[in-house]
Amino acid sequence: MNFLQTGYKGKNDSWMYVIMFFIVFIGSMIGQIPITVKAFFAADGDLQKFAKSGENSFADLGIDANLYLFLILLSFIVPLALFLLTVRGMHKKKITWIVTSRKKIDWSRFFFGVLIWGMLTILFLGSDIILSPEKYVWNFKPIPFFTLCFVAIFFIPLQTSLEELLFRGYYMQGLALWIKNKWAPLIIMSVVFGLLHGMNPEIEKLGYIALVFYIGTGFFFGIVTLMDEGTELAMGMHAINNILAALFVTTDWTVFQTDALFVDTSEPSVGLEMFLPLCVLYPLVFFVFSKKYGWSNWKEKFFGKLVTPTRIENK
Repeated sequence: MNFLQTGYKGKNDSWMYVIMFFIVFIGSMIGQIPITVKAFFAADGDLQKFAKSGENSFADLGIDANLYLFLILLSFIVPLALFLLTVRGMHKKKITWIVTSRKKIDWSRFFFGVLIWGMLTILFLGSDIILSPEKYVWNFKPIPFFTLCFVAIFFIPLQTSLEELLFRGYYMQGLALWIKNKWAPLIIMSVVFGLLHGMNPEIEKLGYIALVFYIGTGFFFGIVTLMDEGTELAMGMHAINNILAALFVTTDWTVFQTDALFVDTSEPSVGLEMFLPLCVLYPLVFFVFSKKYGWSNWKEKFFGKLVTPTRIENK
């Protein structure tokens, strides 16, 4: 049974997928209450000042950067908890079934994704810092940085896991059961994944052309998931990507504004560095994964019809 076929396990009434959307949305709203309340009191109850801060960052109100990051991540932790409870309670599915087609989650794959994407990210960022040192300011502050390490390492993977389980697991499987093929769910969920990042502050600075990067990243994670019959590699790459983004370089116009090692002082612009991952790094990582895990039968995994399993074990 392949990864998309695993979606047949448990209960899969169409209305359940609609209900899940609202559960995750409400969970996100609940998760945003602490940061909203904190920002309101930081603005001394001044509604005009509070509304203005939302245009840039609540950090403008003097909220500690690490607390700010944690409160942002909390808006993902609450819906993640509700999502997992609903998968078990409403769909009667094991969490493993929306993570992988294997009998249990292969954590070695997760950490291999972390290793490969982590090394390439550090190489990419390090090269840019060496080649363009005028863009960066050293920002190391021991206590804030090590506090940031704790918050990033333990809580960012929860944020990225929610996104991977929703887009590459739960809804890609659900759409496959309805559409009965493999390529349409991949395209739909990759585009939705990218468009949802249109709310990020960097889109305002860079323009909607930046969505090409997010949609392309969604495609890459989705393709890796279909080829590997599980989300472990994508989850590992997504987690380390966001962790390193928080730890190494920060700016005043991206979604993560942290006490990172470097501050990028350059003016935001759309350049080669945005499209380099899509054209070079993603194909390189894909090649490494395909060799290590012996991926084959590419045409069937992308364009084959979804065949209903003759026997579905729900226990």
